[in-house]
Amino acid sequence: MYQNYFGFDHEELIEKGALNTAIEIAGQPLLWREIFEQVCANKNELAAFLDPLLNSENLRIILTGAGSSAFLGEAAQGVFQKQTGRITQAIATTDLVTHPDLYFMRNVPTLMVSFARSGNSPESVEAVRLANSHCSKIYHLIITCNAKGELVRNTIGMNVFTFILPEAANDKSLAMTGSFTSMLLAGLLMVNLSSFRAAEEKVNELSAKAKEFIEKYSTQIEQLAGNSFERVIFLGSGPLLGIARECHLKLQELTDGKVICKHDSFLGLRHGPRAVINNRSLIVYLFSSDPRVFKYEMDLVQSIDDDSPDVPVVSFGRKISGLKNDSLQIEISFSTDAGEFEFILPSLFGQLLGFYRSLHLGLQPDNPSVSGNINRVVQGVTIYP
Repeated sequence: MYQNYFGFDHEELIEKGALNTAIEIAGQPLLWREIFEQVCANKNELAAFLDPLLNSENLRIILTGAGSSAFLGEAAQGVFQKQTGRITQAIATTDLVTHPDLYFMRNVPTLMVSFARSGNSPESVEAVRLANSHCSKIYHLIITCNAKGELVRNTIGMNVFTFILPEAANDKSLAMTGSFTSMLLAGLLMVNLSSFRAAEEKVNELSAKAKEFIEKYSTQIEQLAGNSFERVIFLGSGPLLGIARECHLKLQELTDGKVICKHDSFLGLRHGPRAVINNRSLIVYLFSSDPRVFKYEMDLVQSIDDDSPDVPVVSFGRKISGLKNDSLQIEISFSTDAGEFEFILPSLFGQLLGFYRSLHLGLQPDNPSVSGNINRVVQGVTIYP
């Protein structure tokens, strides 16, 4: 018997061109547990590859990918650096390909972690080739959802470890959903191998909280998606800044650009970008669980509430009392030791808001680009020598 997803039955979702996206969003809680088990099964091989590198004091780590795959690197960068004690930078393949001489350092041993859903983007393969030619000591950790992608087929050697996620992570839809969160989780687990068993409880909690979020808030997010906003501003601090950027892209992709989005940090918004807020906006606050960081965030929230009381807002992670135009408050609390994984969860809010808004606009979430200007795998990129 077919399952019901987000209030729609199987046939309705097929008719609306939304079946794959619905399945891929809803399947993430279970998929994350599969990711844990797969990393666990490969733990010894991963450790044999990574431990000698991470014990090298002058190792540099680059997290790379394109689009959403680059944004998950932005979200993970701080955790990678903290866990490994090695300088870590998130640099998109789209930057590495055009300006390799500005980013690669020949005499610095480098571990390049490539995230790729399909592994067929021209920049993914070219970034690896450029790294090999620009660095004397280069090592590659490939985290991908597609065993048959060009990145896997063209990147083979003693200096390479390839980790292929379960087939369910290889989204069929245009917009990355399960693939984004799964690659992010896999990467975070790989830099936590020394305390891996403690991570199992955290992944189980993350999975349970995601299931709770979907069950409790999907209807409210559907109602929110029917409102008349034309632009959405996602705000986050630290790792949540990368998640805010991903939510920005997800909503903009799934609405075919009919909703214009922006992302920033809470402190960064004050330095000019606040000008984008108008009476057709929606502001989404992705709140930090860190009490000190939250103080900075609330200063901005109060300022916006005073100056723009008619602009609706969404609070994710904490409930805030007394706001003048409070559209939706999503309260999700984790145990105190779940910190390095909990920032994955707000990605689902961006996915669901995009899914419902896409349907509200009469688009097909599985392939929302009416013009065909955006595709599941990027088109039209020529690689030059």
